[in-house]
Amino acid sequence: MKRRDFLATAGVGAAAATLAAPAIAQGTIKWRMVSAWPRNLPGPGVAAQMLADRITALSGGRIQVELFAAGEIVPGPGVFDAVAEGTAEIYHAVPAYWGSKSKGILLFGSQPLGLTAIEQHGWMLHGGGQALYDEMYGRFGLKPFLCGNSGPQWAGWFRNEVNSLDDLKGLKYRTTGLNSEVCAKIGMAVEAMSGPAMFQALQSGALDAGEFIGPWSDSALGLQQVAKNYYGPGVGEPSSAEECAVNAKAWTDLPDDLKMAVEKAAESLYNPVLTEYTTKHALALRELTTQHGVTVRQLPEDVIVAMGNAMGEVIAELRASNDDLVRRITESFLAYRQLMVEYMPHADSGQMIARGLSYNYGG
Repeated sequence: MKRRDFLATAGVGAAAATLAAPAIAQGTIKWRMVSAWPRNLPGPGVAAQMLADRITALSGGRIQVELFAAGEIVPGPGVFDAVAEGTAEIYHAVPAYWGSKSKGILLFGSQPLGLTAIEQHGWMLHGGGQALYDEMYGRFGLKPFLCGNSGPQWAGWFRNEVNSLDDLKGLKYRTTGLNSEVCAKIGMAVEAMSGPAMFQALQSGALDAGEFIGPWSDSALGLQQVAKNYYGPGVGEPSSAEECAVNAKAWTDLPDDLKMAVEKAAESLYNPVLTEYTTKHALALRELTTQHGVTVRQLPEDVIVAMGNAMGEVIAELRASNDDLVRRITESFLAYRQLMVEYMPHADSGQMIARGLSYNYGG
């Protein structure tokens, strides 16, 4: 996917906003899905279309979902409000974008030095996360579901090398969600913007660095053209969940079997989306390093430790919130994270260490 192919639709205005109300005829329900992404953006733009198609298929065509990319009905940052207000029936985005609604929402998307993609899904399905997710979004007239995950994101693209924590002081850096708060606490000048806007800002020098997602999506935006130092690990987002949310009335109006179809469409995409990201990130990184002169670098240890301490301060603030629900979400997240901290050294972490040892394994 070339950068121009999906950016061609990224600037489409809101002239298409005047649309008919959702049609219900001969047992067919027509839903508009608004997304936070340019159409066909590798990663989330592709996943949004997959979700629209999956809901239509699993409902036996009784719910027909039409996808509208960012700007085609509302701008990407407006999809939450558009669905809450009934302008559209469902959106596709990430929880990391909705911190202005409630800081508690951010924990459902990504947490610096927090949960991996599988752990995040485990918290939702088996650790009490979904009930809290429903309670929080219910305040805004929405029924939410996780429907994918990018896996580990990257620390991002830097115009200059980073050798210590001091190199980050005052650095103009694009990021989102709780990572914004963490980076601000360690002295970075954080800015929020879309992926395409990040390209322009890096190109002009308005940004010194920034992260978007990972190699597959980032290379489609052309970020390798404006910065050559690509830093990992992305401890600010060890995973980033994608979500959909349905307007509460549209959800309530569905019969139980169609509610199940929507729920299973979202749940069934979580792993396919995650594994597509993982596979295509790996392929894209190989191309970036062998064909585009990109140098992969690692964040210094003092930066990672500082980010961990900063996240500890963020957690303390969430625990001290005046909002009981935010406090309950925080404690639930922390309890599940601790469970995984205890278990994973014997499971995934142990396997990764073993795989990294030196032995002959077929070349």
